[in-house]
This record gives sequence, C-alpha cells and structure tokens, in this order.
Amino acid sequence: MPLDKSIKKALVIGSGPIVIGQAAEFDYAGAQACRVLKQAGINTVLCNSNPATIMTDKALADEIYLEPLTEQTVMRIIEKEKPDSLIAGLGGQSGLTIAMQLNRSGFLKKAGVRLLGTGADGINKAEDRQMFADTMKEIGQPIIPSDIANDVETALSVADKIGYPVIIRPAFTMGGAGGGVAYSAEELKTVAATGLAMSPITQVLVEKYIFGWKEIEFEAMRDAAGNAIAVCSMENVDPVGIHTGDSIVVAPALTLSSKEYKMLHDASLAIVEALGIIGGCNCQFALDPNSFEYAVIEVNPRVSRSSALASKATGYPIAKVTTKLALGYLLPEIKNDIIGKNSAFFEPTVDYVVMKFPKWPFDKFVNASRRLGTQMKATGEVMSIAPNFEMALMKAVRGAEIKLDTLDAGITGSADELIEKLGRMDDMRIFTVFAAIKAGVSVEKINEITKIDRLFLNKIKNLVDFEGEISNGLDDEQYLRGKRLGYTDAALSRISGRRDLPHRPAIYKMVDTCAGEYGAVKPYFYSTYDDCCESRGFSRSGRPVIIVLGSGPIRIGQGMEFDYSSVHCVWALKEMGAEVVIINNNPETVSTDFSISDKLYFEPLTTEDVMHVIELEKPLGVIVQFGGQTAINLADSLVQHGVKILGTSLEDFDRAEDRHEFEAMLRKLDIPQPQGETAVTVEEALVIAQKIGYPVLVRPSYVLGGRAMEIVHNDDELKVYMATAVKEISHDAPILVDKYIVGKELEIDAIADGENVFIPGVMEHIERAGVH
Repeated sequence: MPLDKSIKKALVIGSGPIVIGQAAEFDYAGAQACRVLKQAGINTVLCNSNPATIMTDKALADEIYLEPLTEQTVMRIIEKEKPDSLIAGLGGQSGLTIAMQLNRSGFLKKAGVRLLGTGADGINKAEDRQMFADTMKEIGQPIIPSDIANDVETALSVADKIGYPVIIRPAFTMGGAGGGVAYSAEELKTVAATGLAMSPITQVLVEKYIFGWKEIEFEAMRDAAGNAIAVCSMENVDPVGIHTGDSIVVAPALTLSSKEYKMLHDASLAIVEALGIIGGCNCQFALDPNSFEYAVIEVNPRVSRSSALASKATGYPIAKVTTKLALGYLLPEIKNDIIGKNSAFFEPTVDYVVMKFPKWPFDKFVNASRRLGTQMKATGEVMSIAPNFEMALMKAVRGAEIKLDTLDAGITGSADELIEKLGRMDDMRIFTVFAAIKAGVSVEKINEITKIDRLFLNKIKNLVDFEGEISNGLDDEQYLRGKRLGYTDAALSRISGRRDLPHRPAIYKMVDTCAGEYGAVKPYFYSTYDDCCESRGFSRSGRPVIIVLGSGPIRIGQGMEFDYSSVHCVWALKEMGAEVVIINNNPETVSTDFSISDKLYFEPLTTEDVMHVIELEKPLGVIVQFGGQTAINLADSLVQHGVKILGTSLEDFDRAEDRHEFEAMLRKLDIPQPQGETAVTVEEALVIAQKIGYPVLVRPSYVLGGRAMEIVHNDDELKVYMATAVKEISHDAPILVDKYIVGKELEIDAIADGENVFIPGVMEHIERAGVH
C-alpha cells in the first residue's frame, strides 16, 4: 500500500520536559517523524513544551506550538489547526496518554481526527493492565501471576492470593514511575498508594516478584498487512528486579540458546500481531535461567528508549520506519536506508557487541539512596560498539564520564566484606563484581548472589586476569591484547608501569545492518584493533573535514540543549561546504542519527578516542563549543596534541572557565564583581572568607550546571566544602570565594565574531541570585 493520500495535515505530540525515564530519545523519534511527514508533503503541526529539542525547531514542522502538554491545550490546537490525523506513539508516555484521553472522551471522533499507526484498541490492550493480561492469556503467552487493583484494599487481597514479595506496576506510566517492590502487607500499603496516585486511570498491577530471572527485550516492527520482524534482541546484564533503564544492557542477547532465542523472538511477533501494532513495539520478557519457562513482563506500544538503543545498535531507523508505516506504507515498500537497497522488511544482522551503560545523578545528589530497583534513577546513558563484550564494557565505562577508565573503582575489602557488598543492588555493582573477583570470590558465588549470568562474570574475570598478568610488565603482544580488550594507553601504562608504549592506531568498522553482506552507503563507524579499516577513504568528497564533538550522556546540567546546538552546527557547516564528522556516544540523540552528519563515529569522548579519529580524518579543525562541558574539557589536551580548535580559542575558554583568569579579566576591563578571590588550598579559602565576611559563594572552575557551587556560612562548612570540591571536582584549578549578594540575577546572551557583538536577548530570573 502506498502513501495514504487522504492524510493532508498531521499533529505530532512531543514528550515535554526531560524527566527520568523520558529524555532525548523522544526528540530523536519525534524529529524523525517530522522529517518523514514533511518529505511526504504533509502539513506538520507540532505540540511540545521543551525548548531544548530539535523537534521544536522551525526547520522540522510547519506550525509549532510551545505549549503545555495537557488534554485541554491539545484540544485547542486541534480546534484551531484542524488536522485530519494524530501521531501519538513517538512522544513517549506523554503523547500516548493525551491521545488516549482525547480518544476516550470522544473528542477525536467529533473533530474528525484519526489516530495514525497503532489504534486505540491496541494501545489499550498493551497499557491497561487487565486488558493486557487478558490478551496474553487469549494467545497463550505466559504472564507472571498478577491481578489488577484500583484501591489499596484490593492490592492487599491480591498479594495475599499470589504471595509476597510482589511488584507494583501502575498503568499508563513509564520509567517505573510510582512502582516498587513490597515484601510485606505494611510495605504494600505505601507502595500501592503511591502507584495508584501516579496512574492516570488509578490502576496498578500487583505482580509476583521473580527476582533473578533474566530480562530480555525484543524490539519488534509490524505493518498494517501483518508483516512483522524483530529488529533487535537485547539482554539486561542485571536480572529482573532492576529497571531496564538502570541496567547495563547488551545487544544482541548473548546468553540465549538458539531454542530460547527463537521462543522469545516468535513470542514477540505473536504479541504485536495480537495487539494490532503498526510500527515499533518493545516487548519485555522474564526468562528462568534454569529452564525454558518465561513470562511476558510488559509491552510498550510505541517507540521507547530501547527503540533508540536498538536503532543505533543496528542502524535500523525504527522511528522513521514507524512513521512511514503510520502513513500507509508496508515494510516491503520501504527502502533500507543504510545499504541503499533491499527493503525494511528484514531482520538486521549484528556481528559486534553493543552495550548501554546508565548515567546516574548521584554526583549531584550525594545523600540520595544509590540502591536500584523497579523505579528508574538514571538520567541518561552511553552506548558503545565493539567486537567483544570486554571492549564494549571498557568503552562504555570511560564514556560514561564517571572518572574511571577501567573497572577498578578502588573498592576494597576482604572477600567476606565484598560478598556482603555484592548483595546491594546499586550503581557500583559492576565495579564491586570486579573487586570481588580480584579478591578471589568465585564466579559461581557471585552468580549465586547477584544472578548476573556466568558468561558476563567470566568476561569481567578476563579483565581481572589480564590486569594481574601485566602488573609486572607489558610486552608488545600483551599491549595489542590489551587494546583489543578495550584498555586505553594511559590505563595500560598505569597498570603495567611501562611508559614507552608502542602506538597502535585504531581502525574503524562499519555499522551496516547486514554483517557486510551488502556494501553500506551510510558512514557509521566504531573503533577496534583489527587490520582492515572500513572508514579510510570512505566517501571522500575533497571538501574540508571538520569534526564536531558531541556532549555525551545526559545528566543534570547538561541535557538535550547541547545536542540541539551540535546538530545546528553540523547543518550550518554542511551549508558552508564542509564534510562534517560527529563523535558522540549517546544513543538517545539526534546527533547520533547516521543521516545527520557526513560521518558518524560512535566513540567515547576522551582524548585518546577522539585523537584516533583525528589521526584518521585529518580535519581542518575541531569544534568543541557545542558539546557542553564534555567537549570543552577536551580542548586543552587536543591543543597539546597539535589540534586546531575552531571558534573560540583555548585561551579564551580558559579566561571564561578558570575563575582566577576570569577575575583578572574583569578587573582589567573595570567591570564590577562581588568582592572575592581565588583559592586552591583550604587555608587560602578560610583567609579570604574571613576577610570578606560570611556568607560566601564558593564555586570551582570548569564545571557546569552549578555542580559543587554552594553558599557557606562559617569556617566549618567551608572546610568540608574545600575537602570535597578540590578532591572531587576542581583538582588543582582554583576555587572562587565570593561575597554572596542577595539581589536580582540577569543573563545576557551574545554572539561575537571577534569584532562585532550582537545581543539577541536579555533574561531576568524570577528567583533571587543564589538559585541556579
């Protein structure tokens, strides 16, 4: 079936503000949807309230409403714009919930608006816990013992029937919001009340808690004629019980037997058929590691964070294909973008390992509980691609920007103490596993405690064994083996003590969806240490090459706004005739869509990883000022390696970022500033604070999002601050100690070319100075 010509004007609902569990992946999906609609000649109306997104850019929609995502707002937009269609499955839970509210009230039918893609019945069957359970039973798919509750008393009754512990899953929520595990009736009263309050239909699923089973996901795709494929399998390294958003995830699933794989693959296709899915759909399964018993956990009848991961892992653009299916096309009619031939009606072949590693906000919230469970806590994630698990894990760890380049996080203790630590499900568990193996705890014992599969544990043991092997020296053969396990030169030198390491440049393999069966036309690469480089000479246009550094994982203080600016930078450079290369490692973002740049390198944003790309590409220069603090922090080391930084110079970055230099510049320009000075030691800081008087505002150099900025009121608070800030954040860079002034705070945005300055906007904060 070709394009449905009756679709003239479509409304796309975005996902609103970034929240834990709903982040840049929906900007990626929504931006793809808008591009497909515009290319099809369909008038595109967008409603979203997030100014940091690409999708709210005027280039992507004909009419854009930066309005609150509420039922009433969307009703008013529909009444004004009179679209004939609505796309809801690409805006996360926000868009889906609003669409279903409008459908249930009868407003869509009255306004003559139809839901494109998966219909209301299919969405209800997936999202309503009772309908979902009934549908699974109808098609013979096993589910975990459970029942529905609309009040706390019913939840208690269900739990008594199926036995504790139980897990609460609220209807029509995401990221595990409002859910939790209860081990007793007393705990259930609190968890159930929270879940009922979070559900827009005041409904929760009370489900038997099966901690220790494997958690497997299949990203499936189906069209209106019933053609269906499984785009990608994914396996959580962590067992059921830790939210998949907080789990380390690998693709493809690595520990399944062929029988297990086929069983769950076929189950995912049966599920999307029963639900009548049109487009992408995420199916989550629990699998007993000791038998072939499995159960369907839940299904997302829309694109999700897992969809973004599966898209970037395979090169199969799930959101783009989902939009085309919603417009009436069938899978065999849609072209495979990455190889330029064949159709989208195929299952990608992945001949490498992809890993997703979460990014948590515990550096900001140092007093928050680091325990992980069914409610997601990660703000973002990084993805790595490598030929083996070990290298993928090492790339992911150093790409996560947690000040580590190996699994040795300094966790110490006896074997018994580490065994006790293994029982805690927290963000440090993978590093605790490494420490425990190093301390002599057996793989079998760790598997018994953590339920992490032995394959993954043995892969981590390989890293422990290698580090032990090179601790007294490193020969050239071991060096190459270390590179193929994912170690940086700095790590190998530190562990072995060898300083004169041989230089082995990385080579780059292509993500092509078909394991090299056909030649790819989209330049999308990952590094390894084989002999054949598939990137060298690829699509050389003769145009000057410019590299743009992305911003890495989303965290508090550094979100989608830097992806927005990076993508705009790429678009502007391409208009000016440059060949543009992006380096980034965030699977949620628009910048890591292979169609944005001329070349995409999915790599950690570290000096060594970036320099390998620079050595190969030999760019005219590198642009760092659109990648947030991540990219800015690389500028110094890149310049030391002889790399040209385009735009604002390193010296000027330093004058802005280094508190001492900034203070000196203001004095030279005779621009008033709060009374204050810079300090590196505790003693210096105390002298300054006592001289200018408390309260003082203390802040380090080279940070973003107000990290480690505090108002302190006495000597004791200042001593504590200096002890942590200098050690954790600022190292040898100075700390600025300012007199804290209660007053208005204003901002001026400016654009300068070196001579002329243009001021597009002046902003005033409603809160007083001192509120970030």
